[in-house]
Amino acid sequence: MRATSSESWAASGSFPLTLRTLGLAIAGLSAVGLGGALAIEHIGGIRPCPLCLDQRIAYYAAIPLALLTAYLAGAQPLWSRLILTGLALGFAINAGLGVYHAGIEWGWWPGPDACSGIAPLATTPGALLESLSQPNVVRCDAAALRILGLSLAGYSALLSAFLTALALLGALRSRLYPAATRA
Repeated sequence: MRATSSESWAASGSFPLTLRTLGLAIAGLSAVGLGGALAIEHIGGIRPCPLCLDQRIAYYAAIPLALLTAYLAGAQPLWSRLILTGLALGFAINAGLGVYHAGIEWGWWPGPDACSGIAPLATTPGALLESLSQPNVVRCDAAALRILGLSLAGYSALLSAFLTALALLGALRSRLYPAATRA
């Protein structure tokens, strides 16, 4: 009796890193990262700063693009690898943004004035009323939550770096494994 593909990879002890598998893994991990951030915000009541919101953009974009990669993997592997190249670039930029944000939180460098500078003092009653009508911005230079000593920006940087590696693995798939050009 012939073994199915899932039985053969289980017996060999190695999981096949196909374009489809990598696309689904990237979409799933992006959804988990984004879901965690949204849960911390909406269930935990911790409001995100502007840099936190900027870091979410990569995950929002990656989910449909990675699913498209998985869908195209069998019929259009070149398109899958091109999308994975774009995802790798996006996640590398996002990892850099996470490192930048974590550095601001640790006080290694100054952050943007919009969320980590000192707000100007109101000098007139009109300016005071105007400052009260503007929304309160969450500061970027104070970590709202640390888990095992690492802030959420640090975890975002680590997840983005890992997703960069996965996307690069898929983008270079035919170069790394010439015999494995199938999905």
